[in-house]
Amino acid sequence: MFLGLRTAIYPVANLGAAKAWYEKVTGVKPYFDQPFYVGFSVAGFELGLLPDGTPGVSGPQPLWGVVDADAAFARLIALGATALEPVTGVGEGIKVAAVTDPFGNRLGIIENPHFGAAGA
Repeated sequence: MFLGLRTAIYPVANLGAAKAWYEKVTGVKPYFDQPFYVGFSVAGFELGLLPDGTPGVSGPQPLWGVVDADAAFARLIALGATALEPVTGVGEGIKVAAVTDPFGNRLGIIENPHFGAAGA
């Protein structure tokens, strides 16, 4: 079911400042730049910035790549996970969702037809 890690999201209080800093750190400009999210393609993975967040050591939220977010979400629920964030289209064919696993952890998934790591 999983295709591998795709995205790590970092909450930030100031999206503009964070975008400028991560452009310097990564050496690339964002491939997705919206007021609600900024995404950088970095060495086959995505580093995402989420505005109006509260940074912290528990802030980053990895998302596991899937081919079909709706089917993957349904399967996770069928396997005992609890819905946390329903499958949501965030634009340009990209869908995200999250569940709470049976152990209390957040497990995020992403269907992104524009982004793929090598071999996935």
